[in-house]
Amino acid sequence: MNPVEFIDRKTGRLETERIYGRWALSLLYGESILARVFAFFFLPALARIAWISKFYGYLQKKPKSAHKTERFIREFQVDKTEFLKDRFDSFNDFFIRKLKPEVRPIDPDPKKIVLPADGRYLVFPNVSQADHFYVKGQTFDLHSFLRNPELSRRYLNGAMLIARLCPTDYHRFHFPCDGVPGSSTLIKGPLFSVNPIALRKKLSILSENRRVITEIKTNHFGAILYVEVGATCVGSIHQTYIPGRSVKKGEEKGYFSFGGSSLVLLFEKGVIRFDEDLVLNSQKGLETKGLFGTSLGSLLFG
Repeated sequence: MNPVEFIDRKTGRLETERIYGRWALSLLYGESILARVFAFFFLPALARIAWISKFYGYLQKKPKSAHKTERFIREFQVDKTEFLKDRFDSFNDFFIRKLKPEVRPIDPDPKKIVLPADGRYLVFPNVSQADHFYVKGQTFDLHSFLRNPELSRRYLNGAMLIARLCPTDYHRFHFPCDGVPGSSTLIKGPLFSVNPIALRKKLSILSENRRVITEIKTNHFGAILYVEVGATCVGSIHQTYIPGRSVKKGEEKGYFSFGGSSLVLLFEKGVIRFDEDLVLNSQKGLETKGLFGTSLGSLLFG
């Protein structure tokens, strides 16, 4: 498999991602003859059998899974000093960990919008630009993704962010600006991997996987669509916010149980100017590793 590379925003260096479960991704999405046969005959069915991911997620909640935590922290060099607590009751308890508030300061500028989670980011000032990032010729179908003709028309020429959360990341997600969130809408679907290795083969995974859509009415950035996308071995998507209640920038919206997963944010046309480094890296075909609370962009005019 080709390596997954990204720019670490903190250091500015090009890094190669160390992938948890790489052997499984090689089998499911690799280029070998075995992988191609497996992908053709078995992968679509496995991704649609929800109990497989749920069962694996269940095992990660068992107390005996806690023994994996220290080894995982050492192997992937996760910073323990950021944790709100020192001990975890299970591997999933570690996975959904909370952080000390001071380690993720929120940009206080009201005209600034912030990254909603720790993750690897791609930004597209126009949704149509997403078509050729992973594989030329593949199309990102906004209508299939949203399954709502009215919303599809509204965001057709808007801007889009894709945030990919790895198993090594802090897996809680937050509101990027002040606003009033509505109720969440679940779109059922399979649970394919959202790693670039998988998306390079099939971009439509984003429009097929189980996802949850929330509209946020904001003071400065119009109506934002906030979409959580499930993935292989994600037990569930948990919402912790209260619909209809005003929220402040940086407040928690929810969290993913065990597994890799993604966020997609959609902005109406002419609202947001993404930070230049995020745009330039995305144009070069590179994700940017960024931390929750740091700047995503500002008002296009203002």
